This record gives sequence, C-alpha cells and structure tokens, in this order.
Amino acid sequence: MKKENIIQTLKEAYNRDLRKQVVKTLLANEKQSETPDYKIINQIFSYVLKELDWKIAENTKEWDNTPLDIMEEVFPKLESTKWFEEQKLTAKKLIGTEINA
Repeated sequence: MKKENIIQTLKEAYNRDLRKQVVKTLLANEKQSETPDYKIINQIFSYVLKELDWKIAENTKEWDNTPLDIMEEVFPKLESTKWFEEQKLTAKKLIGTEINA
C-alpha cells in the first residue's frame, strides 16, 4: 500500500479527536509510569510496517523513514513522545548511524 493510502486509511479509521487523544494518553502514561503501555500505538505502527512491507535496509544509504513519517503525519505531536524517540533510537542502533529527525 502506498504512503498516501495508509495515511488516508488511518485517518478514516481514527477521527482527529481520537488521534489527538492517543497522543495525549501516551504523554500522560509516560509521565506517570516508568514502563508506559504502548500497546495501541505499537499495534498501529505494526499495521503501517506491514502495509508498507517495510524491512530494515541492508545499508544506511537505503534507509527509509517512511513508517515514522506516516505516524507523525497521522498522529499530531507524536514526535513529542518517548515512544517516538525510542523508535528513532532503535533504528539508530540497528543501522549504526544517526537518522535525521
């Protein structure tokens, strides 16, 4: 599925208020808990990865940040969560280089 189609599908499945609430809940959980529950956002992210048929690039020149770009576009202010930072850090460790934000 193409990036635009995934974005549209997610926006249709989750209205704007619900998407904003997901991020607000993430931020609140991150403040209140040492181990926040990322089950919902991880499920959505897994869907994005599956629909893109996304796999970690063999080398950093082929790095594709599309899954996080989609999540950032669909969920306002997601980039301000620890979950988003963890995704970027995980990617950096896996490919051994820095990803531009």
